Amino acid sequence: MIKSLIKPVLLSAALISGSAFAADYKVDPAHTAILFKINHLGFSETVVRFNSMEGEYSYDEKTPSASSITVTIDADSLDSNHEARDKHIKSPDFLDTKQYPEITFTSTGYQGNATQGVLTGELSLHGITKTVDLNIVKIGEGKDPWGNYRSGFNGTTTIKRSEFGVDQMMGGIGDEIKVELFIEGIRK
Repeated sequence: MIKSLIKPVLLSAALISGSAFAADYKVDPAHTAILFKINHLGFSETVVRFNSMEGEYSYDEKTPSASSITVTIDADSLDSNHEARDKHIKSPDFLDTKQYPEITFTSTGYQGNATQGVLTGELSLHGITKTVDLNIVKIGEGKDPWGNYRSGFNGTTTIKRSEFGVDQMMGGIGDEIKVELFIEGIRK
């Protein structure tokens, strides 16, 4: 009796532990949000969302430093909830989305544990690439009701738009941009 239970128990343990280690994910745009906030005239922060992006990441719970991500954002998909402002942000005064249609981030390293840490990578924005650090927190992982396996992470960083050549209206609009990422992926 005990011998007949050992094999299924070991097989189950192997399957469960395998799902908790290295895995590749495709970013689910329907459950992902990439936002930025910028000071407006010293009175408030304007929040902008990008509605179109794609990406992939590899998450290794056992060896977090082996984890990586690449994300490509359609710069023209920005949405500040104000059409005239969106048009201005997309113009050559700011992001110039006709000349620079994509914003990309490719990680180069991770320091931390399986649930939080700092993800370093190359951010390309407005034709300029800079190294940035994202503070990352794992939100969770598991099977969804449809049988897919998902994981989710939040990230934050602050960049200066002037360092990316976006330096119009510096007096009225802040230089610091607070970036927030809410990433959910489906395991491949």
